[in-house]
Amino acid sequence: MDSILNLFETAAARFPDNTAVSGEGGEYSYIELADTAKMIGTAICRHGCFRSAAAIFLPKSFACIASMLGVLYAGNYYTVLDTESPSSRVRSILEVLDPAVVITSEEYREVLPETAAEILLTDTMQEGTADEALLASVRSRMTDADLMYALFTSGSTGKPKGALLTHRAVSSYINWVQQTFAFDAETVFGSQTPLYFSMSVTDLFGALTAGGTYVILDKKAFSFPLMLLEQLNKYRVNTLYWVPSALGILCGWDALSYAKPEYVTRIFFAGESMPVKYLNYWRKHLPDTEYYNLFGPTETTDICLWYKVDRAFSEEEAIPAGIPCANCDSFVLTEDGRRAETGECGELYVRGSFLASGYLKEPEKTAASFVQNPLQKDYPETVYRTGDLMKVGEDGNFHYLGRKDSQIKHMGYRIEPSEIERAAMSIDGINMCAVIYDNIRDTIILIYQGDAGEKEADTGIRTLVPEYMVPGRYEKLPVLPLNANGKTDRKALKKMFID
Repeated sequence: MDSILNLFETAAARFPDNTAVSGEGGEYSYIELADTAKMIGTAICRHGCFRSAAAIFLPKSFACIASMLGVLYAGNYYTVLDTESPSSRVRSILEVLDPAVVITSEEYREVLPETAAEILLTDTMQEGTADEALLASVRSRMTDADLMYALFTSGSTGKPKGALLTHRAVSSYINWVQQTFAFDAETVFGSQTPLYFSMSVTDLFGALTAGGTYVILDKKAFSFPLMLLEQLNKYRVNTLYWVPSALGILCGWDALSYAKPEYVTRIFFAGESMPVKYLNYWRKHLPDTEYYNLFGPTETTDICLWYKVDRAFSEEEAIPAGIPCANCDSFVLTEDGRRAETGECGELYVRGSFLASGYLKEPEKTAASFVQNPLQKDYPETVYRTGDLMKVGEDGNFHYLGRKDSQIKHMGYRIEPSEIERAAMSIDGINMCAVIYDNIRDTIILIYQGDAGEKEADTGIRTLVPEYMVPGRYEKLPVLPLNANGKTDRKALKKMFID
């Protein structure tokens, strides 16, 4: 069976004394992480659950990571819950998940919504011993088709939707990551993304299957750029995988003019479109660092396309989404179901081992998104409809054009908000922005932060986009709100300026 456990154990056997997890909460070696995970796994096994759901209600920490691995050792699948989410959202996820056990601590048990599941405390489980024979017995019954985790995203109806990923999908993805980027025992990830967000799969398991180190950066440091840079240097972080909004925080404060991350040699970004303004700022201050744009939905484990930045970009350009990952074929289909020609817009479809199995207890949504390959009529082949609009350029790179469900229909035109945002980000005095649409008033709204006034913003936009794309309203904020994943919180903006 090829699984993350096998890959992790191989790394732990080679580098038992290397630091696996580090941060303000302490420093833990591979052998300490493996031993703790097995203790937790043993405790879960003794509750008699197998191939069942286990919820983890803990903040990003060594205990949370050990619990994730412990759930896998026990032959179950996990869902990490956001301890800072409203109780109503946590409760709705628990209702869908219906876990056999919920893993938490004494501290967080007090704020855990009521549940019928058995409550297991990490404090107690870590005081036990590992039963290697019991764990081996469980392992012998597992297959790579077993679920590894369920990751809940926001559904279109407001109800959380649980994407189901198997051991096969995740190990296949991580094998590609290791082959492509060659992470090793010297790799030190400075982690920004939460453990309930798909991007965390790459930096967490990219580190833990290579003998590298996963550094849990203090969340509040992202509000204080110089503190953040101090942490990067303190832990000798050499690899970042952040959402663009997080990288943009340091740009907005011009923090790299005062201090630099001395060890960073590679920066990966994903989760939202990367403004070229941010990329150029980082490249100016760290010209020898490698930069990668990664693209993909939760349903492809983390990504399906990747691009290594290999040239300079003007601020009016968009960074390519790149080429398909090996063993993860991606293609673009037009609305009439044919393969798009070069430069022609269509929807991105993905096939291969990285794909999720579907959505938990959502057969209709699963059937709508995981469909028979329209290009294959001879035998069953499931592909995933991403809902992302793409085109393939002359250079073979895929180029992101926006979401099918976020297109604005204004003045008879179909408009991608990202095109307006890209233009706005090239204007001096705009450091961050988002476009939302008021359907009732038929108005495009540009919300931004920076020194530019409304007149400057409007004048700049008019030189860059057609008249029908020019916002009818401008709103300036001291700081744009970010969601728990570090992305621009568009739902919050809609509540502020439309609802």
